[in-house]
Amino acid sequence: MNQKDFLEILDILEKNSTRNAPSDILHSAFNRTPYTILIATLLSLRTKDETTARVSKELFKVAETPEKMVEIPLDRLEEIVKPTGMYRRKARTIIDVSNTLIEKFNSKVPDRKGELLTIKGVGDKTANVVLNSAFGIPSIAVDTHVHRVTNLLGFIETKTPRESERELYRRVPKRYWSRLNHIIVSFGQTICLPRGAKCDICPIYNRCHH
Repeated sequence: MNQKDFLEILDILEKNSTRNAPSDILHSAFNRTPYTILIATLLSLRTKDETTARVSKELFKVAETPEKMVEIPLDRLEEIVKPTGMYRRKARTIIDVSNTLIEKFNSKVPDRKGELLTIKGVGDKTANVVLNSAFGIPSIAVDTHVHRVTNLLGFIETKTPRESERELYRRVPKRYWSRLNHIIVSFGQTICLPRGAKCDICPIYNRCHH
């Protein structure tokens, strides 16, 4: 699939997007600051957005800043984040990230990818989500939906999300970077499901390689 066709697909999906996708629920679940966006993104690893939304809302009632977060006893933090899975690891990561922000960044989430990636526990996807969602810096966050759908459409042929990120940066105009993740994720969560895809109502069915 060439660039022109792919961009047309993005426009079609954006116009036909639903407003009740799990990613939309997550977007409105809590007071969004660079810090809460960072922590919620860390919680979302291998977790449904609905669960991340519920847990994030509960967590940020207790602590919305790095200083307040590190005051939470570890066992209590583990209990709060437990529904997201891998809760011991996630709780420890949240504490480590919060301490790093306090000690190295004056409690502020940095707005440069290189600095974000120096924080243990923050990878490419998380950094890109934070840049895009917290600071309005155009970036492409590649999760399983973006990797799967863009390959399914035949726009790219890659084996890993990291490879997909490189290819999408290379082939997608910058004006689409900030919107791409939300468009594709909403589509992947509501219509182009990994199992039981709703092809009968898909607005781009005739363009898909199914």
